[in-house]
Amino acid sequence: MMLNELNDLNVLIVGDVMIDRYLTGSVSRISPEAPVPVVLQKSVEDRLGGAANVALNVKALGGIPFLCSLIGDDQDGARFMELMTSEGLPRLGIRVSENRCTTVKTRILGNHQQMLRIDQEDTHDITPEDESILLQRVTTIMDHDPIRVMILQDYNKGILSESAIHQLIKEANKRDIFIAVDPKKANFFAYKGVHLFKPNLKEVRESIPFHIDTSLDYLQKASDFLREKLHNKYTMLTLSEKGLFLDAGNGGKQYPTIPRNISDVSGAGDTVISVAAMALAIGMDETTVARLSNLAGGQVCESPGVVPVNRERLEKELVQSAG
Repeated sequence: MMLNELNDLNVLIVGDVMIDRYLTGSVSRISPEAPVPVVLQKSVEDRLGGAANVALNVKALGGIPFLCSLIGDDQDGARFMELMTSEGLPRLGIRVSENRCTTVKTRILGNHQQMLRIDQEDTHDITPEDESILLQRVTTIMDHDPIRVMILQDYNKGILSESAIHQLIKEANKRDIFIAVDPKKANFFAYKGVHLFKPNLKEVRESIPFHIDTSLDYLQKASDFLREKLHNKYTMLTLSEKGLFLDAGNGGKQYPTIPRNISDVSGAGDTVISVAAMALAIGMDETTVARLSNLAGGQVCESPGVVPVNRERLEKELVQSAG
């Protein structure tokens, strides 16, 4: 299978990491204190999220992930490190900082429905000291291992400051490393000189100065605008249930997705950037990249909570879609 070409591909992931926590229980009554449901807690589960979920997707696809980020010097930071170990991910690129807390997204689920989400996070930029140490760890990995791809996963939690972004792109370009970005609004136009720029439709609408819908003409207009600003080679716009748009500078195409039983869209963007970045870096054709990305993103939406892609199932679906 063509996915064997992804085996042992060294991928560096830099960005915001977090714990996705799920408190699951049952609801049978309303609180007498306020008109809210009472959830009888039955289980608590922690999963790696954000850029750490990208690392899990890279591993699931057969690649070798190297994750660089910051966590807090707190109980949740220790828990994050435990999860890294249990998932078989290297921890050398993770900096424990006293200047911020570990990001945790806690979802309260009652009767199989999400009822509330509580976020614990810092969103200020990392300190100059933390940034310097993070960049040192990145360049050490780049110099020690033959990194083929760098994925910048930005959740606007402060790890990817504007100065860090510019330095990371500079170092990667010096080493001829393929650079892919999943941006957020705060530093949307700071990623000049990357290869793959992959925002979703909401992020594009919030960042460009004109109306955009999902018609091909508008998507192409947005892609042209982004390329003029960023000089990127590939633009991928994810369009939720309408699939995605991929443009390599020679006229983009819209690729529809297949119908799915959607359970949870959390983490789908992590999966899509992982698949697209690795596939483009090894030279897969655009149609195959788009099909793989659509299939992978849709697959993880069928499972509750944040999960990485299942490579064996992805290969089977790719064959079926080709037929």
